[in-house]
Parts: sequence; structure tokens; C-alpha cells
Amino acid sequence: MKIYTRKGDRGETSLFGGKRVLKNSLRIETYGSVDELNSIVGAARASVPPQEIDTVLERVQNDLFILGADLATPTSMKHGKVLRIMHSHVEGLEKIIDRLEIFLEPLSSFILPGGSSLGAQLHVARTVCRRAERLAVQLTKREKIGELPVMYLNRLSDCLFVLARYANKVAGAQEKKWNG
Repeated sequence: MKIYTRKGDRGETSLFGGKRVLKNSLRIETYGSVDELNSIVGAARASVPPQEIDTVLERVQNDLFILGADLATPTSMKHGKVLRIMHSHVEGLEKIIDRLEIFLEPLSSFILPGGSSLGAQLHVARTVCRRAERLAVQLTKREKIGELPVMYLNRLSDCLFVLARYANKVAGAQEKKWNG
């Protein structure tokens, strides 16, 4: 099978189920940001993080594929093979956050993104996640996508923040407080 189909040469693509939409539609922009986030998480994993962090990031990457499929599939489509983000995905992130936060000092001020290379990459992932969340919120005002994609992205950005702080702690990288 060839990688190119020429079907998108005029600026359109297909949603799951066959509906054609413009490549710059808000739905495509939203799941495109989720795809970008997945690639950034993959880059963080390529830096060979500690196993505990890598395991979480692998889970996140798999969840992001589910989220992308969810966003690429109109809710009106009732196909049995449609993958959707579930409450269990959100709850899984909450458990990770709770498990890692006990190792971190409580914050009394903002911190500058950075620290170790892995910590900095995870902060970049967090900001891309926030963008995807903002786009998903916009999309909820135009199309029915359900509440779970926004909930998942909101929780994921929190999880990525905690992972960045945890990665910095494990690496012995000092968090720099904002001097504002």
C-alpha cells in the first residue's frame, strides 16, 4: 500500500466514517494538536527516561491515539470499532498524579519550566496539551464531542506538570522559582 493517496491534494481529509472536511477545520486542528503532543511525548521517551516515567509516558501515548480516534469520529457514528476516551482514562491519570505528588515539595510560587532535559521536554508537552485542550473546548461549542476529551486533556496537562517536576527531582535538577 502506498503512503500517498492524493485524496487530500485539494485541502480536504476524511473523518472516521468517510465524511470529508477541510484540513484546517477546528476538529482537524484539535486532533492534529493531539498528534503533535503524542510526538513530543515520544521525543521525551527517546531521551531514555527512568522506567517508572517511561511506563507512564507509553500509557499516555496509547491514550493519545485513542483520543485522536475519538476526535476524528463524529459522536453520531455508532460503529462498534470506534475508540473513545473513557472515565477510566481520566481516573488513571489522577492515580498517577496522586502517586507521584507525594514525592514532590508543595508549591508556594510559580516555577520556571525547565530543569533537566526530560523535565523541560515534559513542560513543552504540557503546553502543547493545554493548546489541544483549548481547541477541544472551542470544538465543544461547535460540534458534539462529549465532555471526556476535554476532561482527559485537562487532567493530562496536570499529569505532565507533575511528571516534569518528578523527572527533575529524580535527576537532581533544582526547580527555579519565578521572580515576578
